[in-house]
Amino acid sequence: QLVESGGTLVQPGGSLTLSCAAGGESVNYYAIAWFRQVPGKGREGISCMRNSGTNLRYTDTAKGRFTISRNVAENTVYLQMNSLQPEDTGVYYCAARRSSFECASGLTDSTWYEYWGQGTQVTVSS
Repeated sequence: QLVESGGTLVQPGGSLTLSCAAGGESVNYYAIAWFRQVPGKGREGISCMRNSGTNLRYTDTAKGRFTISRNVAENTVYLQMNSLQPEDTGVYYCAARRSSFECASGLTDSTWYEYWGQGTQVTVSS
């Protein structure tokens, strides 16, 4: 079970941190990713990390602005987002796949993941 939180309305240029709390097994068993979706479009990959917490991957959209991290003790993965722009608006999802492989295959492929959260809405607007 994955539960996202932290989405809200934020002004352009602002920052926000999203959380993905994982129930059940430790995140040490799972590759975790963040995707986002806007109405009428498919889910867009943002970032992923390997089950070991290494091999962090970012799409061009996220590079330099977003940071994925985790707290194993809290079984939670985070997405720190800076310099937010209106085009970052959307529903943000975390996803997981029980895997020890590096997550490059799943950076932009939503079908690679087995589990999804319900999403959290991020709106960037003045």
